[in-house]
Amino acid sequence: MNAGLGQAVLAAHLAVIAFNVAGLFVIPVGARRGWSFVRGFWLRLAHLASLAVVALQAAFGRACFLTDWQDALTGAGQSDPLIVRWVNAVIYWPLPIWVFTAGYVAIFAYVAVLWRIVPPRPPRWFRSGPLLR
Repeated sequence: MNAGLGQAVLAAHLAVIAFNVAGLFVIPVGARRGWSFVRGFWLRLAHLASLAVVALQAAFGRACFLTDWQDALTGAGQSDPLIVRWVNAVIYWPLPIWVFTAGYVAIFAYVAVLWRIVPPRPPRWFRSGPLLR
């Protein structure tokens, strides 16, 4: 077991969660306020793809691969430091898997609708490419 690497995976997992959750609010608010970065193609594609992975894993009844890696590296929390246990308590809720599946699929649907309501700018190579001439 490698607790330090497991904690790094937990930190990365927390960053991915923060990115996903922030996008749910920042994109519509930013569109309303005219923030151009919320229409950035690669940012939006990363947000959509990240939530697609989460929703697909849940739909197949699988835990997040970051959770699996963390468990494998830390021994599934047998001797985690206090701060790690606190972060785990925030991330991992004791609810049935179907609740997470329904929630993740609904959130992905919301992000897909955001893609249509607040469309990202096409990447520069697409805007100037031969397809548009």
